[in-house]
Amino acid sequence: MTTVSDFSVPIHSLRAVFADRFNTLRDQMAKRSVYRATVSELTFLSGRELADLGIHRSAIKSIAFEAAYGK
Repeated sequence: MTTVSDFSVPIHSLRAVFADRFNTLRDQMAKRSVYRATVSELTFLSGRELADLGIHRSAIKSIAFEAAYGK
């Protein structure tokens, strides 16, 4: 009895794997950028401006996380 095993990976599937990883990385970087921009913008507001928006300074990071990544 003879057994043949083929371990070759088609080029198009390897290209798809790299494209998927690249797209995932790009999406993660975009979300991180939204998070950092939101934290930065809210941090520079005065306490009075934050109070007008109904935001406590301790909630800035959680608000930015929700803005970038959803709930």
